[in-house]
Amino acid sequence: MEQLQWLAVVRHGQSTGNVIASQAETSGAEVIEIPERDADVPLSETGREQARALGAWLARMPDDERPGIVVVSPYLRARQTAELALGDSGIPMLVDERLRDRELGILDLLTGRGVRERLPAEFARRARLGKFYYRPPGGESWADMLLRLRALLRELREDHPDGRVLLFAHDATVMLIRYLAERLDEESLMKLAHETSIANCSVSAWRRQDGEFAAELFNEVAHLHAEGAPATKQEDVDAEPV
Repeated sequence: MEQLQWLAVVRHGQSTGNVIASQAETSGAEVIEIPERDADVPLSETGREQARALGAWLARMPDDERPGIVVVSPYLRARQTAELALGDSGIPMLVDERLRDRELGILDLLTGRGVRERLPAEFARRARLGKFYYRPPGGESWADMLLRLRALLRELREDHPDGRVLLFAHDATVMLIRYLAERLDEESLMKLAHETSIANCSVSAWRRQDGEFAAELFNEVAHLHAEGAPATKQEDVDAEPV
């Protein structure tokens, strides 16, 4: 990433799945009853409001500070966030499946209680291996996600030298981009993940200084407050349930 001038990542706005998942966890349900497949979960009205607030922030950026290209997860909630935020800005947007959220496989749509009750062996295996390396059957670990993120960022470095790149993706992606940008180790990343909930439509950004990336923003939601939009931190529909 040394050849990029500026790199930022936005978590999508609040989705209808975020709301349903939060209600399921709070009520003690075992299953998250989302009707759509994960890739088709749309923004809630709050999420749309957040995306428009982000667009106001982007519109206020000086021309020489604006992103030169936007790359977006193919999931509907991320694409809707990007489309609402970019509006008629003219910033080119690409969709790349490597920015999709983590695939949970057998754990998909189970709450934390659901995993403990229905898949106790997987619950125990995850506890032993830890979030970074645990791969649910049919799913991915965070280490697996890093493989596709490294490949994407390598292409962006090659195609946009000294470029300014903005990504629209998911909460785990924000954590893993920070891991790569700041060259964290597993222990530091897990501590960060334990202490931080990535807010919907938050911005995290890094700027190149003296050949290295320096953190500029992390999980920032001031742009939402400035526009009177609510800040929310619900888990994504495919966030780690255990």
